[in-house]
Amino acid sequence: MAKRQNKPGKQSRQPQPQPQPQPRESHVTAGSPPSLPSLSPSVQTATAKPRTVLTLLGDTRVQRALQLILLAALYAPVSQLTLSPVYGAVPAGLYHRYGLTAAFLLAFALRGYLPSWISRAITPFCFWIPTLQFFLFQFSSTLGNPLGPVVTEALTCYPLVVLSVYVAIQCFDELNPTPSDSSYGDSVPSMGLFVVFTMLQRASRAFISSMTGPGFLRSRIALQLMIASLYGMVLPKSLIWPCVPAIAFTMVANPHCTLSRTSQVLNNTLALYDYTLLERRESVTGYISILEDNQRGFRVMRCDHSLLGGEWKMPPSKKNQRKVGEPIYAVFTMLEAVRLVEPSSRNSEKTALNIGLGIGTAPSAMIAHGVNTTILEIDPVVHEFAVKYFALPHNHSYLIGDAVAAVRNANASEADSYDYIIHDVFTGGAEPVELFTTEFLAGLHMLLRPDGVIAINYAGDITMPASSLIYRTITSVFASCRTFREDEAPAPGTKPDDFTNMVIFCRKENMPITFRRPIPADYLGSGARREYLLPKYEILPDAFEKTGPVLMSGKTGELEKWQAKSALGHWRVMRTVLPDVIWENW
Repeated sequence: MAKRQNKPGKQSRQPQPQPQPQPRESHVTAGSPPSLPSLSPSVQTATAKPRTVLTLLGDTRVQRALQLILLAALYAPVSQLTLSPVYGAVPAGLYHRYGLTAAFLLAFALRGYLPSWISRAITPFCFWIPTLQFFLFQFSSTLGNPLGPVVTEALTCYPLVVLSVYVAIQCFDELNPTPSDSSYGDSVPSMGLFVVFTMLQRASRAFISSMTGPGFLRSRIALQLMIASLYGMVLPKSLIWPCVPAIAFTMVANPHCTLSRTSQVLNNTLALYDYTLLERRESVTGYISILEDNQRGFRVMRCDHSLLGGEWKMPPSKKNQRKVGEPIYAVFTMLEAVRLVEPSSRNSEKTALNIGLGIGTAPSAMIAHGVNTTILEIDPVVHEFAVKYFALPHNHSYLIGDAVAAVRNANASEADSYDYIIHDVFTGGAEPVELFTTEFLAGLHMLLRPDGVIAINYAGDITMPASSLIYRTITSVFASCRTFREDEAPAPGTKPDDFTNMVIFCRKENMPITFRRPIPADYLGSGARREYLLPKYEILPDAFEKTGPVLMSGKTGELEKWQAKSALGHWRVMRTVLPDVIWENW
């Protein structure tokens, strides 16, 4: 009997073998591999080949994340540089590190909540920051200090850090798409990024400081544009067209840009207030510019949010033929009183060392009196502008460099070299603290002749512990000292603080400090010297706290802690000297 054929399209009715169920094992027996769930090919590869540091660094997502962290770390000190001409370097940095930490934590908290296209907006936002800063600076007098720097960075630098860190964390999340079993697993890459960001940010401060200098490409605005361009390279899908108007405004109309076109725009604005910008340049100590007040007739040298000095430009009278410029600040003429201290040095040919040049008021007078003067100045632009705009005589020796290193490297053959030393290094509401340590002052003590005199200018609030700390340090090195202030002390309770310039005259030997009466030749035909050369307002030793530590190299935290309040007081004083528009448009 023929067998029945299955018709096409019909299933065979023969029973099919049923799949055998996989046995469930609660443990793995010896010699048998454990059963694993099915894995995607990518995860299987990752399981088969565990990632090493080298393979992670070779991943483009890891590279992009690290590049974003590096750019954010580089931008942080550049942001501080752009704030310092408006708010001063010390006040601008008061809450900076706290803001960076908060920005990093906010980026972690926003993880997964921002849209995917947010990375495309980072580059245009970075290009717009100089423009945003320009408009925010116009409210500096309203916001005050230190609120102004916090608000400005909260709308510029900190959002850039948030976005950069957020995208960097996203890149690491793409490496591990499956959630971690550990509650701490997701935060481990972010913690590592925070450590990397902190280290890079600290290293970037020194790097950016070394990068700034003369020329547009080394200016603060140029550094901002360069970093924005690097963001565009790291994030290739960035939006380009929103960057164009920001770049155009920065290069053509933003007065903070140091190009000739924008300098002309700045002068047009300053002309409304009877001021003229003669020249400006970025340098190692900050933004240096020469300004002229056309109404009151004086010229000043500015360094960030501070004035290094100034001179009246009125012509000399027929009776008094001035041999030097007429300074606008009395304290600089008071420094010249080292020549009036009796008994005078027995040397026929006098020598002087001037640490910190400014516009050269004191050294110009010393040179005019025939004193062989050596100038020690860290900023080459300050020296150049002092010669060019304030008639600093050419017949002097000068050294451009760090005073701490120069004094430390002075050998025994240079001991007892100077009859007079003028120590004038104040700028921006803060002093280079290393120049007030016992080690540095001991070096000056060695350079000073036994019968020589040193004059040390210190600016600060007399009622603050910092002033007492400086006084104790100086008097611990020099045997005899007297302190004078620039102006008369205010009546008790009339002012919240007592910020003033003070000059401390000291001798190497333990002998009284007395001043001879000036003669007409001492005045050099200057009315300001006739009025202020002889110190008048003495600060008695009882005004300072005599017990306590002194300032030592490497242990300057005590002075730095109090400098913030002193810098805020200096900022308020500077805003009364020149109009807000001068400081805001730098």
